Amino acid sequence: MSALLVALRLARRNAWRSRGRSALIMVMIGLPVLVITGVFTLTETMSVTPREGLVAELGAADARLVQTPEGTVLQQQPNGASWNTSGGDYEAAAPELGAAKVAALLGPGTRLIPFSTGALRLSTERVDALETDLRDPLTRGMLTLSEGRFPAAREVAVTPALGLRPGDLLRPSGEAPLTVVGVVEHPYRPSLREVVGPDLPLAPPDGFLSPAEYGPGWLADTAKPVTWADVPALNTAGLYVTSRAMISDFEPRALVRFSLDVPRTVGLGAMVIMVVLETVLLAGPAFAVGLRRRRRELAEIAAQGGSAGHLRTIVLADGLVLGGAATLVATVLGIGAGVLGASIMARWGGQVGPPGVPWPPVLGIAALGLLTGLVAALVPAIQAARQNTAAVLAGRAPAVADRPGWPLVGAAAVLAGLGATVVARRQPDSMWVLASAVLILLGLVALMPWLVRCTGRPAARLRLPLRVSVRDAVRHRSRTVSAVAAVMAVTATVVAVGIGANSEYMDRRNAYTSARPTGTLAIWAGTIGDTTWNRLRAETARRLPGVPLAAGYQVKDAQGRRYALRYTVRWNGIRTRRTIAVGDQTLLRLLQGRHDPQAAAALASGKAVVFDASAVRNGKLALRAGSTSGPARKLEVPAMLATPADEYQGGALLPRALVEQAGFSTVERQLYAMYRPPADSTLSRDLAKVTPRVTVASEEGYRNVPDPGLWGWLVGALVLVVGGTLAATRLAAADMRPERVTMMAIGAPPGTLRMVVAGQALYISGLGALVGLVAGTVTGVALSRPMTTHGAGDPATIAIPWPFVIAVVVGLPILATVAALITRTRLPLARRLL
Repeated sequence: MSALLVALRLARRNAWRSRGRSALIMVMIGLPVLVITGVFTLTETMSVTPREGLVAELGAADARLVQTPEGTVLQQQPNGASWNTSGGDYEAAAPELGAAKVAALLGPGTRLIPFSTGALRLSTERVDALETDLRDPLTRGMLTLSEGRFPAAREVAVTPALGLRPGDLLRPSGEAPLTVVGVVEHPYRPSLREVVGPDLPLAPPDGFLSPAEYGPGWLADTAKPVTWADVPALNTAGLYVTSRAMISDFEPRALVRFSLDVPRTVGLGAMVIMVVLETVLLAGPAFAVGLRRRRRELAEIAAQGGSAGHLRTIVLADGLVLGGAATLVATVLGIGAGVLGASIMARWGGQVGPPGVPWPPVLGIAALGLLTGLVAALVPAIQAARQNTAAVLAGRAPAVADRPGWPLVGAAAVLAGLGATVVARRQPDSMWVLASAVLILLGLVALMPWLVRCTGRPAARLRLPLRVSVRDAVRHRSRTVSAVAAVMAVTATVVAVGIGANSEYMDRRNAYTSARPTGTLAIWAGTIGDTTWNRLRAETARRLPGVPLAAGYQVKDAQGRRYALRYTVRWNGIRTRRTIAVGDQTLLRLLQGRHDPQAAAALASGKAVVFDASAVRNGKLALRAGSTSGPARKLEVPAMLATPADEYQGGALLPRALVEQAGFSTVERQLYAMYRPPADSTLSRDLAKVTPRVTVASEEGYRNVPDPGLWGWLVGALVLVVGGTLAATRLAAADMRPERVTMMAIGAPPGTLRMVVAGQALYISGLGALVGLVAGTVTGVALSRPMTTHGAGDPATIAIPWPFVIAVVVGLPILATVAALITRTRLPLARRLL
């Protein structure tokens, strides 16, 4: 039997004998593999290719055609489609083409059935609707009948997400009720809320939508395939086309074009190194525990003729067996979790296709996990080959000597990483900062033995339990360094991510700006006549009884062309274009949220009231009057700076007299009110009945919230820091067994023995957290610049999330210490030589 097979058998038996340690190693190696494999599988499963979605799109038909509004310029190509409407209106009653004309365009032998997509307006909501006859063979496979039957005239089928059953009634707004006779399921969209029937009162969409999704049309059974050669003529007739032949003709080519994206390649390499480094440092102490327990067994093998290479092979076999088992289990679980997660997420929204596994990246991640297991066992394997056989058999602890050159190498790497970070901070891509952070972490890992030795010097001033813990940690640096470096790497990564994410959130919050206070309802009308505007204003007053309305005015020139008055300012480093409002004292009071006598007097005297300090220069405001149909003009008007209602609010208000002095006319076409419409408000649809040229907008303020994933990083750090610390503490407890037995023999209470073990946990996690705080802060501050700057001269936003940082740097070491303090540490009877 070869030495490798013997080593694998020994590794398998040892892994089964120490099941707890083996499970810990497998979790640390397999967890990254499981997560990454699950994400890859989930993404692949939730992406439905055009060929996979062909049945749901076309059923058994050869093509689907959608009629676009009159005046639409449509052009489809294999790489996409473009359309532009210059007067089309979905409120037009019927398509321009009839079924007979469409059939003639497709050639003899064509059969068409209606197939229109739109929306059904219910009492409180709009739901997607499909108007077609599911009993026709052309629709076979589009929707699967799960309950009841397919609908006939004045009947509908619904998807399960609507929560209706056969026999229920569906009541469209202003229409006769429809009877639900069936429940149908979409092949790839389980969360779809849709009503299907052969004659539905479809409501027009709010504006022009994509013809690939909405619009009246037909399914076609043709005598010959509809190819890309037929598309231009159909587009000219106003038909958007989807056909089997078009999708089949445009298949991705087998040749893969490799494009070298340097920043992303560097970032990917940095992340791979970080994952391998973190896993190796975390699993290293656990492998060291195994080496400590097997030291005598290995010494006996060496005494019987085993070479240093044999001992290395035996320990590396541990990494191969545990890494291979962890990778295999994690890959299988990751694939299963990805497929299951895709089906669950699709019920919340989105789509799910047939289970798909991207094998090249998944196998690459599996190989990386196996390599990680071998690398994690490499240092213990080298230590096993170098151990003194006589000393181990005599029960003496081996002496550990530091390599004098490592501190210099580590210091050089740290300095090089700091220099690279300074340079990378100026780059627009944050990947360079991450690459520099990897260099800093590798340098700190090389420096860690020196740091451990230096921090052990003040141990004489500590109380007895902590003094014993620190001195033992310094004496056994081979196991201490790996654990401290693992905690350091975790802390540095989490702190850097926390600072970068919080800085980006604060920058987004600071960058938010509005021209109106929070809670403002704005109603604008386009080019309409006075009669229509009066009806719109009356309808608004009727729908909002008792709500004060402030008027705004539209600006026109002598020829009746609409103009917009604008100015540009820099807000939080971003060039922001503001549109000026024109109004009176009522609108000024709404924009300021109070009565400001000075601002009111300035507006009454013919001055602009401005809320952006940087826009006013020498008492003047520079404006640009622009129009889509007229020449642009530049204006400079007297201005006064005032305070708005909200701190993030900008903009300006001009009196009508000042605008008219510049040669323009004004006409009331805007209404403002401090009013928040309820969620089920139909105000927009009701006003659109008066004129479709109305726009209703509500200012909700800054609604974004801090990224909850930040605290998910804290949970991950909790598992890694506490798990790695307890593994190292367990090894320390095994190495300190003679000292603890001696302390117990001379009368040390159990609490003192527990404090010695907890002191090891506090030292390992505390030192790692402090060093990681420094490294993470440097990287986080550097990350904040590419993540928050928007151009030259824009200062970076640096926001440290103090509660998060304190929880990581202080809370996790305390938690690891408490966990070690309550961990049971039994002491077996020791044999003494007299």
